[in-house]
Amino acid sequence: MWSEPGAFEVAPGVHRIPLPLPNDGLRAVNVYAIEDGDGLVMVDSGWALDEARDQLEAALGTLNKGFEDIKRFLVTHVHRDHFTMAVALRRMFGAKIGLGLGEQPSLRHILHGQEDQHVDDLRKWGAAELAETWIKIMHHVNRDDALRDYEEPDEWLTPATIDLEHRRLEVVPTPGHTRGHVVFVDHTAKVLFSGDHVLPHITPSIGFEPLRPELPLGDYMTSLRLTRELPDLKLLPAHGPVTDSSHARVDELLHHHEQRLEEILKAVSGSAFETARKIGWTRRQRRFDDLDMFNQVLAIGETAAHLDVLVERGELTRTVNAGVLEYHV
Repeated sequence: MWSEPGAFEVAPGVHRIPLPLPNDGLRAVNVYAIEDGDGLVMVDSGWALDEARDQLEAALGTLNKGFEDIKRFLVTHVHRDHFTMAVALRRMFGAKIGLGLGEQPSLRHILHGQEDQHVDDLRKWGAAELAETWIKIMHHVNRDDALRDYEEPDEWLTPATIDLEHRRLEVVPTPGHTRGHVVFVDHTAKVLFSGDHVLPHITPSIGFEPLRPELPLGDYMTSLRLTRELPDLKLLPAHGPVTDSSHARVDELLHHHEQRLEEILKAVSGSAFETARKIGWTRRQRRFDDLDMFNQVLAIGETAAHLDVLVERGELTRTVNAGVLEYHV
């Protein structure tokens, strides 16, 4: 099982370390320890949880390393399970953090304590009742705790190469899962640190972030095509096992979204909320009403993302009725 604890060498000097998450939906998050001279560079960091910290410390110990040996965190995106452990460890050990420049608006939105746009989005997508449920549940989340998990990085990453002692990483922006997501390419080792951009078994959520861009699925599919133009690389994902071909999985993801666009075009029923209720979810084709609240929010947002691409392609029109976006063939 890919989520079992430990440190697993997946390329010369590169070790995959799965860390636990607070729920079992994704099982674990992979972070990667890259040997760099007498220290380590980490790609992603995990969620700032005591259990995850202990598991990371134990895994590094099998490499005869500790937290003090981490020189730098290179973070693919701002979601908690990738970013917040880096912040916690920097406070104690001083490692530097790099994050994609495109995440700057979302991170500063969080740091300023501003409300995310999920409630407004749910209302405009026709899910006003779900928006009220979201408010009630999220009201119990301590905003101060959320703010304590985040700080600005030491470096905002842009398209460039990062020279380590014995290898070079290329930073490639891949907006879609979030607006500032980046991947890292080691052309010599022929590996792609793909974060949540390309996952082997699931499709990443699209546009679930504090500041949703105008066309997140369009951004994501453009980023997939950009990734397809890179050499075919070993895929080192944030969730799931390592696989041998980035091209094969990118092709599957592009095909999946084209199929999903066709399905949603046939099912379109006014608002994103009503359309989401007419299609199946997950590989098991679960009914929308059987999903928990969080996954219902994700489902509506992804339906809206597909509907907006269909509008962009000229296959649907979009109107506003009493504040709700409605889509029509």
